[in-house]
This record gives sequence, structure tokens and C-alpha cells, in this order.
Amino acid sequence: MANSIKEFGQVSVTGKNGQSPIHCITIIGQVEGHMSLPPQNKTTKYEHLIPQIVGLCDDPKVKGVLIILNTVGGDVEAGLALAELIASINKPTVSLVLGGAHSIGVPISVSSDYSFITPTASMTIHPVRMNGTVIGVQQTFEFFDQMQERIVAFVAKNSHISEDRFRELMLAVGKLAMDVGTILVGQQAVDEKIIDEVGGLTEAMNKLYELIDENEKKNQGETV
Repeated sequence: MANSIKEFGQVSVTGKNGQSPIHCITIIGQVEGHMSLPPQNKTTKYEHLIPQIVGLCDDPKVKGVLIILNTVGGDVEAGLALAELIASINKPTVSLVLGGAHSIGVPISVSSDYSFITPTASMTIHPVRMNGTVIGVQQTFEFFDQMQERIVAFVAKNSHISEDRFRELMLAVGKLAMDVGTILVGQQAVDEKIIDEVGGLTEAMNKLYELIDENEKKNQGETV
């Protein structure tokens, strides 16, 4: 277990009454994409998380998954890959935003069955950015717009905010210094219907136990 925490920031914990093991996944720092980031950066490597998630989906001992986020964002496609993977987990999932879930961290935070945010945690919603050489042609703008719409569609599908409202928050001016976008803190993210509830670790764990119980009752009903 110690090696799992050290290498991947993950741990499996035994739930109430010694049953319902919960697997905890942490997404921290910057979501690393196809290019390796400098060693001094705290990163979440999607090539580490993907096989872990595949394994826990097929592990009968794991009954639920808790995703804890404190991320500045990172690679868009890597982040969306993780979000899509979490959304397709065949077991109850609950996410908890601690500190912040910025940029591509927003779709990851809503990819679970139920989401929490602590009162002081924040989420930054802004348009897609790109590093490196950018060609000033119409096709580049269309590519940016297409990538942005993938994020908008995913967030709207996996939360209760509409695509139009999320787009408004993404393109808002005057809320960030010398930038475009919106920062939401705690209850504001719930009011905008992005996150389900304000709460901490206890609330997130209790909700996950509740979802696990519901899932097991459903499975028992199907097998009778």
C-alpha cells in the first residue's frame, strides 16, 4: 500500500463493517500529456492512471471509487481521456475538489456519479490555450473551437449546467485580470450547477457508501 501511495497517490481502504472496499484516486498538480513535464513539477500521469482504472473496474473487491482533485489543469486531451474513463467506470464514483480543479480539471471533477467541493476550493473556467507555434489561419481557430466544444459538451452532459451557460462562464470578461474566464469558489460552483454539493471528505465518503449500498441492492434484485 505504501508503494501505491508513493508512486501513484492511490490507496484502497476498507469501508464500514470491514466491507465495501473503496479505491481512492488522486489527481494533483498538472495533468501530464504526451510531453513529459520538468521533474520539479507535481504531475498526474495519465499513463499511470488508465491501467489502474481498468484494473479496479475488473476487481470484485473494489465496490466504489473516490476521486480527490487538487489540480491546476494541464493537457486537454489527456484530461478528457481521464474524464471519459472515470465517467465509464462500472462502479459508484464520487469526486471531491480540494484546493482547486482548474481548467481541464473541471471536466474531470464532474465525470463522477456525484461531486463535492470544499467551501474554500475554487474552479477556473477559461478558453482552451495552446503552447508553442500557432499558425494564424482560419483552420487554427476552428481547431481551437472544436476542442473547446468537446469540453463544453462533456461538462454539460455530466453535470446540470447548460452548454450555453458554461460557454458564458468560459468567455466572460472582466472577472480575471488580463484574461478571459471565470473563477468559482465553493458554493458558487454548486449554484452554477457544475458541482452537486459543498462538502468535505466525510460527506464524500458517506455519499459513496450510500451509492455502493444502492448499487449492491440493485445488483441483488437483478440476480434474484
